[in-house]
Amino acid sequence: MKRWIMGYVAFGALLTPVFGNNSPTTMKKGDIQLTSAGQIAFAPNGVLLAADPKAATIAAISTGDVSPPQGSTSYSIEKIDEKIAAALGTTAKDIQIIDIATNPISQNVYVSIARGRGPDAIPVLLRITPSGKIDEVKLRDVEHSIATLPNPADSKEGGRTNPRTESITDIAYVNGRVIVAGLSNEEFASNLRSLEFPFQSADRGASVEMYHGAHGAVETRSPVRTFAAYNIDGQEYLLAAYTCTPLVKIPVDALQSGQKVRGVTVAELGNRNRPLDMVVYKKEGRNYVLMANSSRGVMKISTEKIKDIEGIETKIADKAGLPYETIDNLKGVEQLDRLNDSQAVILSRPSPDAPATLISIQLP
Repeated sequence: MKRWIMGYVAFGALLTPVFGNNSPTTMKKGDIQLTSAGQIAFAPNGVLLAADPKAATIAAISTGDVSPPQGSTSYSIEKIDEKIAAALGTTAKDIQIIDIATNPISQNVYVSIARGRGPDAIPVLLRITPSGKIDEVKLRDVEHSIATLPNPADSKEGGRTNPRTESITDIAYVNGRVIVAGLSNEEFASNLRSLEFPFQSADRGASVEMYHGAHGAVETRSPVRTFAAYNIDGQEYLLAAYTCTPLVKIPVDALQSGQKVRGVTVAELGNRNRPLDMVVYKKEGRNYVLMANSSRGVMKISTEKIKDIEGIETKIADKAGLPYETIDNLKGVEQLDRLNDSQAVILSRPSPDAPATLISIQLP
């Protein structure tokens, strides 16, 4: 994940955006060479952040897409994977949709695509409008800047998985900085970095550990899969989700280079599951997290008790911590992002072999 991160004051006050006033003044004009398709998100002023896990870099790309929509925005595009494939001159079976991100200014949806399969797949960035128009994001002679991670996970070809593909597992712009989750080559491999934006340099990041109640152990090598930012009593935190599915709060201020950070596990949401995307939102005066999962549907998680909840530090049999409900009418959701204050946009398919649909929904 991914996305437009929104902050909340004290989880009970007014919704306020965490976008700062920074402008990408350090960008230069030139070509961008991506080697792999990764997570995407938006910074202010229509700047697209595009992760390249293979190269362990993040590109900040000035899209120029800064015109607000005329009237309300909605999406209902069937067979979007087939339409994308046709625009790229291939078939739906030959593309992978890696991530989506909504431009909070224009409300156009951007898509990170891998054209082909395996390590030689070609990365492509696309923009989709509510009308269904598909354009390729310009990567030549464009204003941009690049952050290179100094200690990414080593590349090990030939095994079941290559750790380098998880050097960047999620990114987001939060209060003037870009937060990067992934694996490093450190002994405690799970890593979170807080990079100054516009990019100046990238440091080693902080090693992150958490207690996994379902496993009954402290884990240091499992990366954050997706996260969202939230504010409690004026302090910024990340709400981070891991495989199998602990939910952990981590103070952003603790993400200092070379430090070791212990997160607080505020929920265990069930094993044999991988979180895919999450957003934080407010409805009827209450704050929630909406999280898409690989095998446990879409969860609406209440954050009402997150400030005072005790962290999980003992082995549990099933679920514990923050309560949630499963949104039964949201099936097969693979990608999820905020569209505006009241809507989300989702990419879903009813079965693994079915065509994908890009639609907007009311936040539940």
